[in-house]
Amino acid sequence: MNLQSNDFELFGLAPQFVQDRQSIDARWKELQREAHPDKFVAQGAAAQRLAMQWSARINEAYQRLKDPLKRAAYLCELNTAPVNAENNTAMPTEFLMQQMAWREALDEASGSAELDDLGEQVQCARRDVIQKFEQLLDHEHDYQKAVQQVRALMFIERFDRDVHARLDQIDATEQGQ
Repeated sequence: MNLQSNDFELFGLAPQFVQDRQSIDARWKELQREAHPDKFVAQGAAAQRLAMQWSARINEAYQRLKDPLKRAAYLCELNTAPVNAENNTAMPTEFLMQQMAWREALDEASGSAELDDLGEQVQCARRDVIQKFEQLLDHEHDYQKAVQQVRALMFIERFDRDVHARLDQIDATEQGQ
């Protein structure tokens, strides 16, 4: 194992967006077994420290590879198209209008049925973006366009958390009555 390997190399995967989650999980378990610090007790403290570094590196790669958003962002960065979400917030007008409409619907929602409908819209948008990742990253290799989709999915996932928090709030209120 090489600490300088990228996540795909480390896991023995093709550097592409579409991945089999079960294969990622299985490879993670295999790598963790190989690098577990307890296997290096007889080799001394230095070997155990190195094993701990490997274990941390394997976990870091696993967190990126198993999550579609993180995997897409990582592929963009590997291909010299950094996301820079904190500095680059420009989005198409159509997307911004959709976000405004969703925010308004969230603010006006008074019951769980309305929030469930909104949550379904958000999940549909999430699926659409993930399909775009496959096209842009694996087929067209258009990492610049993929960066914009990464930023879109970041917003969608954040908004989905807001919808679920609001649902939890309504559920708590209804149970307290």
